[in-house]
Amino acid sequence: MIRVDLDVMLARRKMSLTELSQRVGITMANLSILKNGRAKAVRFETLDAICRALNCQPGDILAYEESADEDA
Repeated sequence: MIRVDLDVMLARRKMSLTELSQRVGITMANLSILKNGRAKAVRFETLDAICRALNCQPGDILAYEESADEDA
């Protein structure tokens, strides 16, 4: 399972979701879906824009975690 820590990076950068949305040209609804971990996919173009706006690496906002059902 991929965990999205977008809210952590936003807090570190003291940036609101609204400001990020304006900087990267992605709707608040789509950023919210990503931030809440409900996204099924993310385009590299989108990831690039977010990382550029937050001055971070993809690994700063995405992390892999084994989920309980993967152990079975």
